Amino acid sequence: MIRLIEPSIPSLRRYARSLVQDAAEADDLVQDCLERAVGRWSQRREASDARSWLFSILHSLAVSRWRRLGRRGREVSLDELDEAELAERATQQDGVNQSDILRSLAALPRDYRSVLLLVGVEDLSYAQAAKVLDVPIGTVMSRLSRGRARLAQIMADGSATQVRTPHLRRIK
Repeated sequence: MIRLIEPSIPSLRRYARSLVQDAAEADDLVQDCLERAVGRWSQRREASDARSWLFSILHSLAVSRWRRLGRRGREVSLDELDEAELAERATQQDGVNQSDILRSLAALPRDYRSVLLLVGVEDLSYAQAAKVLDVPIGTVMSRLSRGRARLAQIMADGSATQVRTPHLRRIK
């Protein structure tokens, strides 16, 4: 086993460094690859080439790391960060945008607004929202679609930002 793995280590390192662009992370990747190869040596097909098997393990581990980093984001030590990088002050425009969204939501009919809030904000599934609202799932889906379209229209028109005063007329 060692005589088949050891000659491939420099090639694995080169490949790992080209994949991740970081020497320390590449060494970790090669280490994980070698651990997995040694631990699962009995699962290797005798007829297959050990070198290509090692490269496929390394590649699979790299893809798994990319996916995990994509979901989780980049890890950075707190000691490496500047205080300014940790937080960002809200701008006046952010407050205006938030107010516009809240006014636009308030301008929606109650049925659309409730579905939008349950599914979009509270992250309930369609089935859960249907149960909460005591309506069929199809109704939730259509209200969500229409609510999103109407919200987009209200936001584009800016009609929620205009002050709405009721029109009164005198009747004699």
